[in-house]
Amino acid sequence: MLKVEEQQPVEFSPALLTKFDEIVKRYPEGKHKSALLPILHEVQAELGWLSAAAMDKVAAYLDIQDIEVYEVASFYSMYFLKPQGKYVLEVCRTGPCCLVGAEKLMGHIENKLGVKENEVTADGLFSWRGVECLAACGYGPVLQIGPEYTFYENLNEQKVDELIEDLRKK
Repeated sequence: MLKVEEQQPVEFSPALLTKFDEIVKRYPEGKHKSALLPILHEVQAELGWLSAAAMDKVAAYLDIQDIEVYEVASFYSMYFLKPQGKYVLEVCRTGPCCLVGAEKLMGHIENKLGVKENEVTADGLFSWRGVECLAACGYGPVLQIGPEYTFYENLNEQKVDELIEDLRKK
């Protein structure tokens, strides 16, 4: 069942539609579906996440089936299929980071923020999740914070607390 926020109509800004046109021009005639990933990035940057209505509008723009957009958006972890916090803390949860405390760090973040993985804090500032390898195995535990996707390495609970407090002050 769709949530209420997913049923709201979506209108893309003229600036976003202009970006779509620029992206599609990068690809040969008849290969416009190749523009799907960068277009989804642009939609997520403008709206914060990819609702079903937004994905339907992308499908209509590219003249492809809705399911083709859903398949791509649900496959890649970089796309959010539900609203996220202003800051998304993504903790590497693969073997090397887990060996040096990533799981403990995720538990700490859950307690510090008071929300479970993929939930949003009441103030709308934060959400967090475990992600696959962030390619910094020698510097774990590692997390990246979106929307800028800044990396933070060699973390412990105190460093994470400081990061969260700094973000709250912004």
